[in-house]
Amino acid sequence: MPRDKAAPGFTRRSFLKTVGAGGVAAGVWNKAPDASAQSVKALGPGAVPISLNVNGQTLRLDVEPRVTLLDALRTRANPPITGVKRVCDRGACGACTMIADAKTIYACSTLAIEAQGRKIRTVESFTQGTVLHPVQQAFCDTDGLMCGFCTPGFVTATVALLEKNPNPTAAQARRALDGNICRCGTYVRVLEAALTAKGVRRG
Repeated sequence: MPRDKAAPGFTRRSFLKTVGAGGVAAGVWNKAPDASAQSVKALGPGAVPISLNVNGQTLRLDVEPRVTLLDALRTRANPPITGVKRVCDRGACGACTMIADAKTIYACSTLAIEAQGRKIRTVESFTQGTVLHPVQQAFCDTDGLMCGFCTPGFVTATVALLEKNPNPTAAQARRALDGNICRCGTYVRVLEAALTAKGVRRG
């Protein structure tokens, strides 16, 4: 039976045309300039000047936005700050632990450009002249290190813990230090150092 040309309804062709036109309109709408996006200044890919507050000193560097805080301090700073160690380079071992605004961070997973305006401390800041920090002294007293490569990260994490909680339980200390790995297996001694360190001032 022939179709009545006056009868209402959609054909497959008219449906596809409608969908196609809607998609084009949506694409054009999405590409419309956004005032807030235009106000954001793009940085990079070349080096840009940054200013970091590290161990109480202002450090001015020219780095690409992709450079991590670990690379900025170890390879761009003059003199280099090498207490933070590169091991896993993926935020899994804790060897590059720093304190930023009283919180521990992994320097290998933090962009240097994002660390601006934060108060950064590394293990180098703990010793006063030739006098060890109480946590460093505790690590020595309890023999809480073997090869020593992971020790700066453990010391930094322990300092951050004790500045917040001067008298942690063993469970609290384990939780605070569980982001650090010792491949030599000195965990018992590290825990002992964290629980016996005395005289740590609050940050």
